[in-house]
Amino acid sequence: MTLRCAVLDDFQNAATTLADWSPLAGRVDVTCFREHFTDEKELARALAEFDIVVTLRERVAFPAPLFAELPRLKLLIASGMRNSVIDHAAAAAHGVTVCGTASSSTPPVELTWALLLGLARGLVTENTALREGGPWQSTVGHDLHGRTLGLLGLGRIGSRVAQVGLAFGMRVLAWSHHLTKERTDEIGVELAASKEDLLAGSDFVSVHLALSERTRALIGAPELALMKPGAYLVNTSRAAIVDQDALLAALHGARIAGAGVDVFDVEPLPADHPMRSAPRLLATPHLGYVSRANYATYYGQAVENIEAFLAGSPVRTLP
Repeated sequence: MTLRCAVLDDFQNAATTLADWSPLAGRVDVTCFREHFTDEKELARALAEFDIVVTLRERVAFPAPLFAELPRLKLLIASGMRNSVIDHAAAAAHGVTVCGTASSSTPPVELTWALLLGLARGLVTENTALREGGPWQSTVGHDLHGRTLGLLGLGRIGSRVAQVGLAFGMRVLAWSHHLTKERTDEIGVELAASKEDLLAGSDFVSVHLALSERTRALIGAPELALMKPGAYLVNTSRAAIVDQDALLAALHGARIAGAGVDVFDVEPLPADHPMRSAPRLLATPHLGYVSRANYATYYGQAVENIEAFLAGSPVRTLP
């Protein structure tokens, strides 16, 4: 019997072009969905006849009611080895094996710096003016050398962002709830005395924390008010760490110089979402993990996961 596998949110048609699915030929038929399902009932109808589902990061939630609507589902594969939007207890109760894949920290590190550099040198404004016949030079960029970079979080991604900042000749501060001086000394950066001190003293603030109840809305209106009027905020982590209404108000009120954002409260972002028209905002559509090498890992290991499952020995099981 040939099994059916659905690949969700294959926006760039990358799943079958960046990985070799031939080991599953004759055993698994693969269908890729390029459009995002925003409605759970619509998603349940689309997946009703599939035995295997490959989902991208945490874009699609799999709560208990959805598992109840998918009686054929036996294997769910998520990119990355952590997924907070899958109800793992419900998956187990419905006999669904959940597996993950490796995920590189390189793409989000590099995108963080793409956003930060784009903000510092006014690249969007200048590129738009050049292409549309606008003024020749209208902004004066900021040097990074000698400026202060504040990192909220110094884990796998934050520590690599710190190393690039040091290479630019920046002073780098870091803070998180449990960050120690031993850790900051190891990376070669300074431990900020508090979140408030980091925000007040930084020219660029970049968020690199996992979303939890402790970090949800960690940056709200009072925190944004602490930042220098000429400072920039970059968030490539999770949207909910920064209060979105407060950020919009800060951008519209020019309370900070600008923001670079890769994550949003709703994804994909609706056409009428206020973030699409916010001033002083350099925004990308959650590209932090999107690179050819990372996708090759995601989908290549998805194939390996399916092979192992069919052999009766699942690998990279979650949680």
